[in-house]
Amino acid sequence: MRIPPLFAHVAVFIGAALVAAFASASAQEARPAAAAPELAAPEAQRARELIHIVRQDCGSCHGLTLAGGLGPALTPEVLADKPFEGLVATVFSGRPGTPMPPFRSIVSEAEAEWIVDQLMRGFPPDAGLPPAR
Repeated sequence: MRIPPLFAHVAVFIGAALVAAFASASAQEARPAAAAPELAAPEAQRARELIHIVRQDCGSCHGLTLAGGLGPALTPEVLADKPFEGLVATVFSGRPGTPMPPFRSIVSEAEAEWIVDQLMRGFPPDAGLPPAR
């Protein structure tokens, strides 16, 4: 069976993006999770929506348990030596030239900070979307 050319190109592109992301992350100065600023939690319903977004949308690349997949793991152990601000920028603005999209049209910068804080602590389980308002 022959692999379709588009699939092969996508696989190579994702592999190159992961190598670039890991190289970039390891080159940045580390900031411990304990140094993250105090963050106000979003309203309970919005927090539940954000948890669902991360578990489903981010989980489609980073693994539904966030332990890694096509994208790197987003566990507290992996993120411990990553700079908080850099992770927030990645969530909010994406990583140009990689498959990591910006989420600025879905979350505010304060929500991106909350998401990163939760990822660095151990992300909560998905309770599903809240009922429509």
